[in-house]
Amino acid sequence: MEPIKTEIVVVGAGPGGYAAAFYAADLGKKVILVEREPRLGGVCLNRGCIPSKALLHATHQIVAARESAHRGITFAPPTVEVAKLRAWKESILEKLAQGVAFLAQKRGVQVIRGRGYFEDSRTVRVETEQGQQFIRFDQAIIAVGSLAAMPKVFDLGNPRVMTSTEALEVEEIPETLLVVGGGYIGMELGTVYAALGSQIVVAEALGNVLVGADPDLARPVLANAKKAFKAVRLQAKVTQMATVGRQIKVEMEHDGQKLEESYDRVLVAVGRVPNSADLGLENTKVTLDDKGFIKINARQQTEDPNIYAIGDVVGGVMLAHKAHKEARIAVEVINGEDSRFENIIIPAVVFTDPELAWCGLTEAEARERGLPFEVARFPWSASGRAMSFDRTDGLTKMIIDPESERVLGVGIAGAGAGELIAEAVLALEMGATAEDIALSVHPHPTLSETLMECAEAFYGYATHALARKRNEAPPSATR
Repeated sequence: MEPIKTEIVVVGAGPGGYAAAFYAADLGKKVILVEREPRLGGVCLNRGCIPSKALLHATHQIVAARESAHRGITFAPPTVEVAKLRAWKESILEKLAQGVAFLAQKRGVQVIRGRGYFEDSRTVRVETEQGQQFIRFDQAIIAVGSLAAMPKVFDLGNPRVMTSTEALEVEEIPETLLVVGGGYIGMELGTVYAALGSQIVVAEALGNVLVGADPDLARPVLANAKKAFKAVRLQAKVTQMATVGRQIKVEMEHDGQKLEESYDRVLVAVGRVPNSADLGLENTKVTLDDKGFIKINARQQTEDPNIYAIGDVVGGVMLAHKAHKEARIAVEVINGEDSRFENIIIPAVVFTDPELAWCGLTEAEARERGLPFEVARFPWSASGRAMSFDRTDGLTKMIIDPESERVLGVGIAGAGAGELIAEAVLALEMGATAEDIALSVHPHPTLSETLMECAEAFYGYATHALARKRNEAPPSATR
């Protein structure tokens, strides 16, 4: 079969890959998009961001109904039709995947389904159902993503030991579920299954859940998890698993004791590893680090001048919106622009209950860098809007340069934090000061006011909270 010639080939059609393909096509490039899965959208759309958020929304209705009793509104105990829940979730994924395919077609992006393999620095071989297809390219963008890690000690070949991929299928609602790992994946899926009725035990090897997040913000998440879960065990190490009948026997070390317990299912959520193997990268000049991530520079370029890489496969924070931004940068560099991934604010959101979101520097990061900073906090217990729907467990927090008063970082824990953080991202990208936010009128009553009042608290005059006065006078009411 004769090779197809193209300007750009993108290997992987996740949120980074299809964003790169679409942007390049919009700039007039001839693009081929290679994807081995039946549906476009990658892990995020099919086995990650979208299905998990759909299930979190669905199961939140159960919790909300239960918690409304003290308001004088009661419902009958919920019944869960697992097959119907799964079908509803799948319908969302199918619609989104069809939308991506439609956009590819309308942009003139050729989609070839099959596994991509680099024959050399200018050729990709695709193993399709019809046979081998060779693609000759000017530039390639690798966007093959990552997969859930499964340590060998846990890999029993038993479907009752799940990664996030299997857990999102919701084959059944186990009576007991052990979650190994208290990161965002473990905590989010633990939230889903707890609402469905499973008894959840979380085993986290470190001293807190959501390590990397600000402890102030993780605190309400942990507090709520301790209520919703059977147990959250910190500094707990799972040492062994074995199949015993229809259960998984687990050995664990916690609080100086050795525990032996049995669970109906186990979710292993200990991180993700890059999909960099079996790509033929050894036939190119692309290099990997010791963990298998592709090495790149700030322009998304690999050691091979013809090949770029974006998204999870290059490491760093594994977030869809980071991959999307990197896609833009790679395409712009290919197009001759001086674009770089430098000084870019990437927000992080954990969709637990409550949600947790942050951007810019955390308090710990500012301290580690030796930067001068002050912290402003606004508790949601002082928010009328939060009180109106019984979610006063939130907190809005700002890290501020005391001299320039520029906002260095923002963290939010609370209902809807993932939506609220966008204002903070814009503020940091624009170099906003606390005064800029404090003097911007926010609608009342909304949770967005917590950002304004947090900034006001920095000056000591937040309307709904007492805060210490600063030496300097507060900003004037007019600019």
